Amino acid sequence: MAHTIFYARVSTAEQTLEHQVAQAERAGFVIDEVVADKGVSGVATRLCERPEGKRLYDKLRSGDVLVVRWVDRLGRSYTDVTEVIREFMARGVIIKTVINGMVFDGATTDAMQMAVRDALISFLAATAQAQAEATREAQKAGIAHAKGRQGKYRGRKPSYTREQIEQLESLPAGMNTTDAARATGLSRQTVLRIRANPIAAYARVAKWEVEQS
Repeated sequence: MAHTIFYARVSTAEQTLEHQVAQAERAGFVIDEVVADKGVSGVATRLCERPEGKRLYDKLRSGDVLVVRWVDRLGRSYTDVTEVIREFMARGVIIKTVINGMVFDGATTDAMQMAVRDALISFLAATAQAQAEATREAQKAGIAHAKGRQGKYRGRKPSYTREQIEQLESLPAGMNTTDAARATGLSRQTVLRIRANPIAAYARVAKWEVEQS
């Protein structure tokens, strides 16, 4: 019997498993099982090297649906993400994302649909890698900055959290700025700023997290 499995990676105090599951359920997913890695950085660790990621490989069977918040949960680089998606599709697993409702199904046989699907996988994987690289650079800068100071870092805290960025990304693509601000608790200007450059927003949060540790 096919199952719908939600995989989550929770790497910071501001990310909660409950929040991520609730996002998926609000998007209409009926989840049979949750598999989650906690305290694991997706920037540094491949899915197959994470404790629960390994279990995910063992559990998924043909016909199962794997739900993730976004493709960045599946790998740390372009190569990782594309390899994981292709391997799971080859097993007959359907992969769906909470953000933007993407569906990757290996059963597709139409040449045009396959071309569009593969191009989309490549684009999203490249975006995930860009985000990961921005986060790595921000963390390096934060560590270097913290080492160069004697006292506690007093830099200005971003006006948003990682959780709020993720919440904003999970909203319907067509939602207007005012409604998005109301849903996330952010100002309209902050919503516009994050939407204009979400990678930079993630990087800023990552840098602050390191400097406050």
